[in-house]
Amino acid sequence: MGTALLMVRAELAEAADRPAFDRWYETEHLPDALKVFQADRAWRCWSAVDSSIHYAFYQFAGVEKAQSVLRSAGMRTLIAEFDRAWGTRVRRTRDILDVVQSVPAQAARG
Repeated sequence: MGTALLMVRAELAEAADRPAFDRWYETEHLPDALKVFQADRAWRCWSAVDSSIHYAFYQFAGVEKAQSVLRSAGMRTLIAEFDRAWGTRVRRTRDILDVVQSVPAQAARG
């Protein structure tokens, strides 16, 4: 059983929404999702190429756990809360990533 990531990609329709979205995600959504998903860890970032793109990652001990979270009642609740807060102003996609290789930086340096 390896590591799996649930990745959520969000695209903001309006640049003016970014500060409010960033605050909301930091103070409400990410902490709530981490708790509901019981993920091993979570982090988020903004694209350095397209400032309207936001990514959130949730780490799990295996693809099965990530898939079960994706189908869970907790996920449906968080999606409903997200939709109430942002409606059609933010478009999202989700993917589950199966980590097949991870090399510590020290090992890569030789």
